[in-house]
Amino acid sequence: MSNNLPLSFSINGTQRSVSVDSRTTLLDLLREHLALPGTKKGCDQGQCGACTVLIEGKSVLSCLTLAAQANGKNITTIEGLVEPSGELHAVQQAFLDCDAFQCGYCTPGQIMSAVACIREGHANSDDEIREYMSGNICRCGAYPHIVDAVKQAAKTVQKEKV
Repeated sequence: MSNNLPLSFSINGTQRSVSVDSRTTLLDLLREHLALPGTKKGCDQGQCGACTVLIEGKSVLSCLTLAAQANGKNITTIEGLVEPSGELHAVQQAFLDCDAFQCGYCTPGQIMSAVACIREGHANSDDEIREYMSGNICRCGAYPHIVDAVKQAAKTVQKEKV
């Protein structure tokens, strides 16, 4: 008897349907079944934030989320932030401008968390940014640059809304 579930999602604006084992995590679905390797597998225990994606605009740890829990929802991964024209999202550009990464392994998760941080209105001070981003671990210690990048991107996003 098969444990496979038929699932359907909008991933980065594209409707996708798959059938996967009911125990498959969203992280493994993205990386192994849908060829979206930008979401990183770090600790696989929900402690590092490298696997952060957005579901319905809210940040989630994809290693702790079963693919079935995201059925029928809108999912955004790091690959989905770039505009079709190739223009980077304001947060991606700010990470480049502020040198907010070193090895880069945590960067996709950091960027996805930063997008949610700004969208949810938690980028009003350095302390607020640090608190919101505290679930994302950077082994290289680029934290001051990450905070700077979130502040820069927040200003850019606010200007775009006006």
